[in-house]
Amino acid sequence: MITRREAALRLDIPLEMAQRHDLPSRMTEAQLTEMETNPPAWLVQSRANRTGKKPVWVALTCSVCGFTDSSRPKKWWPEFTYLSCEHHGWDDLPAVADGFSRREIDGIGNRFIGIVDTAEGEQTS
Repeated sequence: MITRREAALRLDIPLEMAQRHDLPSRMTEAQLTEMETNPPAWLVQSRANRTGKKPVWVALTCSVCGFTDSSRPKKWWPEFTYLSCEHHGWDDLPAVADGFSRREIDGIGNRFIGIVDTAEGEQTS
């Protein structure tokens, strides 16, 4: 059995869309394979409307321990130098390079902190 979230990941659709179109909270591999093989009209339309500019899901991987999770990307996310699980400390990451400053951004995915190293004097968003 797979969860609705896993089905949404594999179908490359938002979780909200999976809920709106009544995907069950748990599915068998056979049910998902059938949906991928013979997609319903709403899934065909969703894929046809995709522009390819923004991914539906991104893989987030901890730079320290390698833990990976998938999340919906947010417009406000900058380019991260590192991603770290919330329980890792600053000393688990490589030191900040000379001439750079570091800031951390909480709330990336379900359990990550985004680390952004910026050259001093460079504008940050």
